[in-house]
Amino acid sequence: MRSAFRIFARMSAPLPPDSDDALPVEEGALPMPEAAGGGLFGDPTPAPAPEPAPEAAPAAPYRVLARKYRPQTFDDLIGQESTVRILRRAFALNRVAHAYLLTGVRGVGKTTTARIIARALNCIGPDGKGGPTADPCGVCANCTAILADRHPDVLEMDAASRTGVDDVREIVEATRYRPIQARMKVFIIDEVHMLSRNAFNALLKTLEEPPSQVTFVFATTELRKVPVTVLSRCQRFDLRRVPQAMLTAHFEAIAQKEGAVFAPEAVQLIARAADGSVRDGLSLLDQAIASGQADGAERIEPSAVSAMLGLADRVLMFDLLDALMAGKPDAALAITDQAYAHGADPSAVMSDLLDLTHLVTRLKTVPDLRDGVDLPEAERTRGGALADRLSMATLSRAWQMLLKGAGEVTDAPDPRMAADMVLLRLCYVAELPTPDAVIRALRDAPAGGSAGAAGQAPEQTSGGSDPTGHVAPPGGSGSGLVGAYGRGSGAPDTRQGTPPRAHLRLVANGGTVEEHVPAPEPETGMASVPEPAPEPAPSPEEATPSLRSWREVVAFVAQTRSARLHGLLRNGAHLVRFAPPEIVLRFQPGIPARTDRDLERLLREHAGPDWRVELSREAGEPTLDEQGAEVIALHQTQAEAHPLVQAILAAFPTARVGEVRDHTLDEYGLPPEELPEHDGASVPTALGGEAEAPDLDFAPDDADFLDERDVFGS
Repeated sequence: MRSAFRIFARMSAPLPPDSDDALPVEEGALPMPEAAGGGLFGDPTPAPAPEPAPEAAPAAPYRVLARKYRPQTFDDLIGQESTVRILRRAFALNRVAHAYLLTGVRGVGKTTTARIIARALNCIGPDGKGGPTADPCGVCANCTAILADRHPDVLEMDAASRTGVDDVREIVEATRYRPIQARMKVFIIDEVHMLSRNAFNALLKTLEEPPSQVTFVFATTELRKVPVTVLSRCQRFDLRRVPQAMLTAHFEAIAQKEGAVFAPEAVQLIARAADGSVRDGLSLLDQAIASGQADGAERIEPSAVSAMLGLADRVLMFDLLDALMAGKPDAALAITDQAYAHGADPSAVMSDLLDLTHLVTRLKTVPDLRDGVDLPEAERTRGGALADRLSMATLSRAWQMLLKGAGEVTDAPDPRMAADMVLLRLCYVAELPTPDAVIRALRDAPAGGSAGAAGQAPEQTSGGSDPTGHVAPPGGSGSGLVGAYGRGSGAPDTRQGTPPRAHLRLVANGGTVEEHVPAPEPETGMASVPEPAPEPAPSPEEATPSLRSWREVVAFVAQTRSARLHGLLRNGAHLVRFAPPEIVLRFQPGIPARTDRDLERLLREHAGPDWRVELSREAGEPTLDEQGAEVIALHQTQAEAHPLVQAILAAFPTARVGEVRDHTLDEYGLPPEELPEHDGASVPTALGGEAEAPDLDFAPDDADFLDERDVFGS
């Protein structure tokens, strides 16, 4: 039995023959097979399997540039000098707030700044004895744990996915306990504006008086959605967009560390597309490096970046804008075909043209930009040349048409067709004179030659302003000419001593011009408007208003906030006789039966107890609205008969005269009344019978433009 056990032991765990633990063969036991003989029963021993080669360590996963080069200290933050300076000073003076609110566009460093604040509060230094500092060491246990996003006392919550009040209650409950490992508990809530109203309310009390070992850091891109009750409990820091020049230098340094070679213009394209966001720019830089290495290029050119971004070449866009402003549709369409062939999107082409139009306009208004270093040399040179050649009216018109066209391209079934039509409109408009040039040509043209002068009116190169210096605001696109002819003001300009005057407002070919019209000849039959006598200032002793006409009564009803009664009197009351304190009226059919009693009661309450309102069946005067319509129709007829308007209509057969606006008229469309001084006697109405509208006077060419604020007050 013992021999069998020893044989079983050798079978289960054979030992080498030279081992000290080898069991001796006892007398009478079966002899063991020879070592060279193989197995237990003489079978050949299989060769030992070769040991596997050690496996190579798995490669570390690739980290995108936005994570690899995330700032670790305040010194690494770019473009936020003001925020960094204040935070450094706060740590130096030991005046660290209990709650911070970081706001700004995406990718400027809000969450990164929050994590740096968390490390600065909890850093203990390499020796483990340090305190809060604006320069965390990055090697202590707290710093490394926070960098790895695994620190138990730094809790980061995304409010975009956890918006409820229960999530906030968990945070409030956690503030009751002391930190596990660090010095301070830091709660970072990203996109805090997405919390619900109840969640904000649940946080308010703890946010106002948190425990001494708790700090809140909020980050948001929508500051207006954060309740003011939260804003008032936090120190707010606005993180700015990073300037393009700073982004360009930052991306060039990172590309050099990554071993990628970029052309300077290529990095500038990436910085411009980043739009002030470091994270967006690093993502584009990462993509551009991969694109260049995939093509085997030693240097990444601007054309490759433009193709990656779906943009057209910048020089190509300057050629396109030049062709559009020169009115060359064939060249413009050829350039767009070339841009589309390179992969440019129609919406991107419209966006680039808008950007260039804005650039040229800035170069025209701020010539010092041509000497700066923020713009590439090509943009300064070609943009400056276009700025010198194009007028402000032309640039404003192009901007409005491109802005409207960009929306058309977005909404059109075929964006490319829509973009081509927008460009053709721009080419067509480039051949037309600006509206202010048309006005001057029509005004200065001899009799009988208005149409020819309008067609040959040269475009100004000095700007789009009229002789008075009033700049014409840009209008929408279109090839028609719409005029609005009316009074520029009603009251005389007492500061300059000038009489009331009218101006002509024209909208044509995408632009708007307000032009003073020269005074007509006396034989035109246009008489001046008699100025109303100034009303005496009411004395403080008068306890009731002085109502001297039916129109003043209706206006007084409006002042008492009786909107329904005011509408009935304005549209349905015909004045038969006005002899204060008695008013005789005739109402149109459909007016409520007790309207006269309501008017009488209101007058007795506010204007005196003697007022009486009687009804009559006599025809009476037209209603105030009917009188106003007659005056406006008369002004419209006079405007259409004016020689300058006739010349415009002859030059542009499809044009029409728009609404006439006369600022001398009151809210009822009526001219001022001529009323005598109030002496208690009856005052007859000034608009008895047919309404007679005043004729329109025109100011001389050298008259100053009267702003509406001069009439109605600031």
